[in-house]
Amino acid sequence: QVQLVESGGGLVQPGGSLRLSCAASGIIFSIYNMGWYRQAPGKQRELVAVITSGGSANVVDSVKGRFTISRDNAKNMVYLQMNSLKPEDTAVYYCNADFLSGLGQRRTYWGQGARVTVSS
Repeated sequence: QVQLVESGGGLVQPGGSLRLSCAASGIIFSIYNMGWYRQAPGKQRELVAVITSGGSANVVDSVKGRFTISRDNAKNMVYLQMNSLKPEDTAVYYCNADFLSGLGQRRTYWGQGARVTVSS
């Protein structure tokens, strides 16, 4: 059974920091590309950051310079360090695991989400 469990969300003041964690089980973690998505109230889910199975990391422009994604394959964990948080970062953040085989078969899994609220 595949599980992605996020933790580390909460309420933080503008300018503050949070670190989200995602613990994966039931998959061969090291072969999966891992990502963080977020969904703000009334908006569609959007990609925030991704780190490939090879360790190549990218974040979207809106969080560049503030958010960092990392992974620890030994612990089956992926992290999202969020600094200089803004009210517009308020959303539910979802962990995603994605694998595309050489035969074109895709496996993708989602966590249950972690709520982040940035407010004074």
